[in-house]
This record gives sequence, structure tokens and C-alpha cells, in this order.
Amino acid sequence: MEKIQLQNEEEGLHDLHALESAEAGSSRSRCDGRASRLLRRTLMVISLGFVLYSVLSWFPTPISKFFLHSCHPSSERLDDGFSASPFTTGDAAPLMDHKPEASAVDNKVPLEAHIMSKCPDARDCLQKLVVPAMEQISDKVDFELSFIASVSNKSTDVVCKHGPAECIGDMLILCAANLPFPPKGQSMNRTPTIRSLGFANCLISSYEKIPERSFVEQCALEHGIDFDALNECASQQDDDPGHDGGDKDPLSGIALLRKSAQHSEALGVTTSCTVRLDEHVWCVRDDGVWKDCAQGGRGSQVSVLVEEIDKIWKGLN
Repeated sequence: MEKIQLQNEEEGLHDLHALESAEAGSSRSRCDGRASRLLRRTLMVISLGFVLYSVLSWFPTPISKFFLHSCHPSSERLDDGFSASPFTTGDAAPLMDHKPEASAVDNKVPLEAHIMSKCPDARDCLQKLVVPAMEQISDKVDFELSFIASVSNKSTDVVCKHGPAECIGDMLILCAANLPFPPKGQSMNRTPTIRSLGFANCLISSYEKIPERSFVEQCALEHGIDFDALNECASQQDDDPGHDGGDKDPLSGIALLRKSAQHSEALGVTTSCTVRLDEHVWCVRDDGVWKDCAQGGRGSQVSVLVEEIDKIWKGLN
């Protein structure tokens, strides 16, 4: 009986070991199964992500804009028009291509804005009134940007209210308007107003960046201005290099600024921004508000300015 009992105990122990082995095997099998499923899911997610990335990579990726408020957008350069993309937000309108209606031989209406390049009122004046109006009537006006600065009668010094950086900004804008066009050409023509105004607006919209090289270069690129020629003009140490009194050789930046500042001073203009139409003050932007605007204060409205220019132009032609 003892031998039988011992044998039964040994058989039970053997069965227990077999059961434990089977359970262990089953447990390993379940773990292996879970690991296998997890691996498959991970590979599927990675594969799906790769496919999704491959598909999306074919779509054009937007490049961060170089805003001038929005100015820098990264914009398409047009041969005959304003920039095709928005340059700011709020009340200002984007610079857009303009199709001229007036003939090149027509009598044009004098329109002038007297500004300082690092002045917030100049920025607002251009964006809220001058640029939107020019989009509609650029072919009917003889437009000019003039600058306000102090010119010494005893020396060649020019002093700008917001410091030397503002003088550089003023010179850059004047140089851009005075460069030969097309660049490196022999023509006596200067940069089209539509380009030089776009460049000026680009700089002044982010005036705090003046005169950072990369910023100036970007604005020049966006508006078709030859940066090397621009830099040479603005950095010229001589007051009036190679200028023989004619129009063929452009003035240096400092000479242009002195001439412009003397012009503003002779007219008694001291506030940036002062807009003059047909030789008369049309509207003034000062301390963030419009002042002394024509037609009972309505002159700050783009539509009113455009209507008045159309009226004067028809009278001249």
C-alpha cells in the first residue's frame, strides 16, 4: 500500500510539474502574442505616419512672411504694379496691381507726403490714406515723398528727429526713388513711383527695423529695387558724387536728403505726416489722429481724396 501511495504521489507531482510547465508555456505564448500585436500596431502607425508625411510633403509649404506689418509677406513681385500680397492688417488695403488709364502725356496732379521714416504717424498716413489712394489714381498724379529734417546752414550736417538711423531710412527711400531704371541701364528714367512707394511703405511699416541690412534687402527684393545700387547711393560719403548738374548722374543719399529737407523747410512743413495736394495742405496725421483735413475733415477718407484728384485731373486735361 505504501508503494502504491508513493507511486501515486510521484505521479501527482509529475502531473503538477506538467501543469505548471503548460501554464508557463501558455503564459509565454500570451506575452509573445501581446508583444507581437504591439509590434505590428507600432509598425502600422509608423508606416501610416510615413505615408501621410510623404503625401503632405507634396503640398506647398507656406514660408513665414516678412511682414511690414504684414509687408513682408512673402510676396510676388510684379513688373508694373504694386505688391500682390497684403502688407498690413486693419484699415489699410493691400498693394495691388494698377492698370493705368491716363496717358503719359497728360497733365498730372501734384501729390506729396512729407514724412520722417521712423515716425508712426508716417506709417499710418501711408497705410490709411496715401497708398490706398495711389492704388486708384497713381497714373493721374505726380507723386513725391519728401522728408522733414534739420539742415545746417553752416555745415553739411543733417539732423533727424529720431536719430541717425532715421536719416539712413530717409536716404534709402530717396535713393530708391532716384535710381536709374531699369537697373544698370543707360536710361535717364528713375524708378517707377509704384515701386519706390512700395519700397518706402515696406520700410516704414516696420520702421523699428530700419536700417537692418536683411530687412532693407528683403524690402528691396520684394519691390524690384537693385539693393547694391541702393546701398552704394545711401552709403556714399561724398556729398554729390559725379553730379554735373544734369539728371543723368543720381545724387548721393545725403545730398538727396538735404535737398528734400530744405524743400520741406521752405514750404514751412514741420509735421510728419503732412499730405499736400495741388500745392495745398490736404491733411495732417499727428499724434495718431488726423488734423486740419480738407473738406471739413473728410479729407482723411481715401474716397474723398481720390474724388478730388479725379476732379482736378479732369480740369487739367
